[in-house]
This record gives sequence, structure tokens and C-alpha cells, in this order.
Amino acid sequence: MTPPWRTVVLSPHFDDAALSVAALVRRLPRPLTVVTVFGGPPPEGSPVSWWDATCGFSSAAEAYACRRAEDARACALLEAEQTLLPNPDGPYGATGPLRGLDALLAGLTADTTVLVPLGTNQPDHERVRHQALAALDRPDAARTLVYADLPYTGHLPEWATDGASDALAASQKWGLAYQELTRHHPCSVAHDVRLDDEQWAAKRAAVLCHASQLAPLAADHGPLAARSGPLRAELAWTLDARPGPGA
Repeated sequence: MTPPWRTVVLSPHFDDAALSVAALVRRLPRPLTVVTVFGGPPPEGSPVSWWDATCGFSSAAEAYACRRAEDARACALLEAEQTLLPNPDGPYGATGPLRGLDALLAGLTADTTVLVPLGTNQPDHERVRHQALAALDRPDAARTLVYADLPYTGHLPEWATDGASDALAASQKWGLAYQELTRHHPCSVAHDVRLDDEQWAAKRAAVLCHASQLAPLAADHGPLAARSGPLRAELAWTLDARPGPGA
């Protein structure tokens, strides 16, 4: 029987936890699971998506099998349980509520910490954030952290500095998701991890598990295995309580 989780990382796709929070998760309580929200197989007979074709796959089924195995290897390095929700990846999926997410979050207790993606310039990530925060909006919900999804947020010029959050609050290129979040949820920095050499080596090993994704991502984001790239720091915010009536 699976023990109750102390930490749940919502990873929209198979590589997002490794890219965004591989160093941070080593600091968080166990048992810990990485929940891939778009972790379901594509419908049988689906033509290969443009992204999977760019990654070198010849069929949707081949891409899914490979990426699921890559994720299992990364989770093992992160000492995390692999949990998959039944939603196919964006190009193969449907609109509407994400299946399995509300039920999973409803079953968590208040002593659990849930990491939710910010959704910087990535609609699938933003979709996960909106549904997760709505499901966690109750008095007995798990503690919520919102993490900066990488490599997207890591292109902010002030990334890996004390001014990163303030810069997101002002940036019209990289900060729109953060600005939307903070309009509805006051936030403060909970974790600001700037990776040292040992942390970088461990993160790089987890990232390299997702080898099928790295070359296509490099076209827009540069070499992600480079020490000076957008993965060099990780940031997560806690949602501050709003003052009650009369406060």
C-alpha cells in the first residue's frame, strides 16, 4: 500500500519536475511523489504530434513509452514515486477539466505540501495551476507552493538574483503568469535555490534522463545541460493568507 505522501510535485509533462525543481525536492519531506498530470497514453491510432516527430519519434505510442520510461529513471534519481494521471499530452488530449487531478488533491491532508507550476508562457502548465489552486482553495487543504517552471522563467535577466520576484512582477515577456497569480494570491518566497556544483551535478543527471526532449528544447532555450543556463536556480513561493474581515 502506498504510504501517505508528505510532498506532491505536480509536473505537467514528463520532464517538468526534473527541469524545474530537481534540487528543491531533495530538501522536502518524504514520502514524495512526482505526479505527471499529462501522463496518460495517447488515444490508439493517434498520428504522431509535431513535437514528438521533432524529437525523432515515429509514432505517438513510441513517444509515450519512451517518455514514461525516461520519467521513471528521473524519479528514481530524485528518490520520488512516479504517479501518472490519465490525461494525454496536449496535442493528443481534449479540452475540459483534467482527469484525476481534483480527486488526488482532495485526498491530501493539511500536513502535505503540494508544488504547483506557475505556468510561465506555457498554456498546459497554466491549465494545471488554475485547476490545482481551485481544488486546493479550502480550509483543510494541503500547503501550497507555486514553483517557477523552467526553462521558461529562467530566461528572466534577473534570474538567480535577489530581485527575481520583483523583476517577474514587472516583466511583460516572462512575468505575466506571476502577475496573474499575485493579483489573486499574495505570495512570498519560500525557497530560493541557487545550485552549487554538487546540486548542479545531481540535477543535471535527472535532466539528462529526459534525453529525447533536450535537443528540441535547446532550439528555443539553449543547451539545458549547461551550468550557466536557465536551470541554474530554482524558486518557489508560498501563498500568503489574505487578512480576514476586520483585520
